[in-house]
Amino acid sequence: EVQLVESGGGMVQPGGSLRLSCAASGFTFSSYAMSWVRQAPGKGPEWFSGIYIGGGSTYYADSVKGRFTISRDNAKNTLYLQMNSLKPEDTALYYCVRDGYGVYDYWGQGTQVTVSS
Repeated sequence: EVQLVESGGGMVQPGGSLRLSCAASGFTFSSYAMSWVRQAPGKGPEWFSGIYIGGGSTYYADSVKGRFTISRDNAKNTLYLQMNSLKPEDTALYYCVRDGYGVYDYWGQGTQVTVSS
């Protein structure tokens, strides 16, 4: 059974940092690209970062470029997201998502990030 379990969310002040983790199981993690998707209150899901199989290629939406860093440890079956210089507009439920060759086929349960003073 494919499982993606996010952790590391919480409440932080503007300008602060958080590091999210996503523990993957039930599939060969190193064979899949992975992404982070977030959903803010009252809005649809927003893809904002992805990483290819080996970790050498990473992709970011303009909204997070220069502030967020995606990475992966294939030996630990874990996806990471380092978030710096957080803004109130980054407040959302953050999901770890498997890229099933062009289809986001499995999602985690999400971890809440709230940026507020």
